[in-house]
Amino acid sequence: MELPTVLRIKNIYYPILSAFGIPANLLTILILCRGNCGLSKCISVYMVAMAAADLMVMIVNIIVYQILSYHFPHSFLNYTAMCKLNLFLNPLTVDMSVWLTVCFTFDRFIAICCEKFKTKYCTVRTTATVIITESVLICSENIPFCFAYEPERIINNVHWGCRYSVNFFISPAGIAYSWFKSIFVTWVPFVLISLFNCLTVRRILLASRARRGLRGHANENQSDLEMEKRKKSIILLFSVSGSFILLWLTAAVSYLTSRLTNPVQYRGDYTAPAYIATETGLMLMYLSSCTNTCIYAATQTKFREELKTVVKSPWTMILTLFKK
Repeated sequence: MELPTVLRIKNIYYPILSAFGIPANLLTILILCRGNCGLSKCISVYMVAMAAADLMVMIVNIIVYQILSYHFPHSFLNYTAMCKLNLFLNPLTVDMSVWLTVCFTFDRFIAICCEKFKTKYCTVRTTATVIITESVLICSENIPFCFAYEPERIINNVHWGCRYSVNFFISPAGIAYSWFKSIFVTWVPFVLISLFNCLTVRRILLASRARRGLRGHANENQSDLEMEKRKKSIILLFSVSGSFILLWLTAAVSYLTSRLTNPVQYRGDYTAPAYIATETGLMLMYLSSCTNTCIYAATQTKFREELKTVVKSPWTMILTLFKK
């Protein structure tokens, strides 16, 4: 029997995505940890944390769930205990990636728009505190998923698979939690990122106008180092947040629609528009966990130089050994 088109696309798409995403995020972490990209320490910490979260999305959501669990249905990954653990980690890693992007956007907003608060907030210590606090809160927020699933079947007293617990999702607490997740993970980050970016743009336009007025009698060709530095920071910020919004938009709309039409899970025909929209949104959402490396390489000159150095290093060592 021929597989539906959407399943055939998934079988090709996810292996390719993981083959690119895992090395890309590992390279990003390595390059940023070297500290030679000319970025402030707090930006580097956020970018490392974002790359680590994206790497976890690649491993947990793509490799384990979308590839191994799907293609090897009789492996230990499909024991109910492992299945529940995987279904707990799936939204957790996605939430981490989403809210780190929000925290990064807020950090740049503070750095550009709140000069008095900048020296206290934009520090490595504060950044680490924010990341740790966010991680603890997200882990706590996803605990209800441990009770949202039940064994799909029992064979020789062994629990296999997972399915949604209808009792959980039709209960008032389950319905409230389902709506909370749909808003907390999708629309609240959209609103916050858009708000911070709008305020940042407004501040930049006002600052640029003021600086042009102050420099009116100066040499027009003289470079403004402060504005150049701020321009690079803004390009990085808007590239990261803009990419996130574009790639998450389909998933956000389809997720909210599924909450309105079926609060448990869509279980229809693989050719149905609702299923295709949901899977397309997921594929674009997971793609956002691979784009930051490309954004850094496209917008940051020193990152490109470090990337070339890191990529060339193994080959340089091999050639040196052969010469010896």
